[in-house]
Amino acid sequence: MDAPTPFSLTDRRILVTGATSGLGHAIALACARMGAEVIGAGRDEERLQRTLKELEQVSSRPHRMVRTDLTQAADRDALVASLGAPVHGVVHSAGISRLSPVRMLTQQHLQEVQAINVDAPMLLTQSLLKRNLVAPDGSIVFIASIAAHIGVAGVAAYSGTKAALIAMMRCLAMEVVKRRIRANCLSPALVETPLLDATATMVGSMEDERKNYPLGFGKPEDVANAAVFLLSDASRWITGTTIVMDGGLTIS
Repeated sequence: MDAPTPFSLTDRRILVTGATSGLGHAIALACARMGAEVIGAGRDEERLQRTLKELEQVSSRPHRMVRTDLTQAADRDALVASLGAPVHGVVHSAGISRLSPVRMLTQQHLQEVQAINVDAPMLLTQSLLKRNLVAPDGSIVFIASIAAHIGVAGVAAYSGTKAALIAMMRCLAMEVVKRRIRANCLSPALVETPLLDATATMVGSMEDERKNYPLGFGKPEDVANAAVFLLSDASRWITGTTIVMDGGLTIS
């Protein structure tokens, strides 16, 4: 019989927001492969159903998807109410990026990025904790960004929201440590997702940028594997930290 692995998520319930595309989609599938029951949240019903079918092909656990707009209090409350029992892990993957130099920023731009990237994950976390729906020894993972650590022209609002996530996560980690709940961030650089394809369409070839990455751009499964690590007992001694995943960008 194989020895148990500390990376296993067997018999754990994991809530993944933004589960229908990009990093959230990869994380949801990776959690299912490691034995978890996945509750996915997203806004697009068609993509939710497509993701659910993929999860059901991975395992027979009672995976389910919830259509929700996490910027709306009523939707967050409905998602939390639907859980029925505590989750052992939460991955906040839902987020948006909007390009605008500071001199052209609008209040609407700032508020939209803030609402989705900071307010939604923090208020959802608050709601879960208020109702004791994160199990003791649970893990909360926020997807931040390398943009929180380096200067990138045109993404000030986005960078600010990701930096805010990291700072708030540290405070959260102190608050929940007494229940042995852990909170951490992942800060990936460019990953080959539809978002990268959209960026390439706007700015042209990404080959010059690729040269700045000694290990090349990341793949969604690279971030998903790190999320599994932070959700599992393999990282039980890690809280309040941020793992930078950038293919060597910041050392090159």
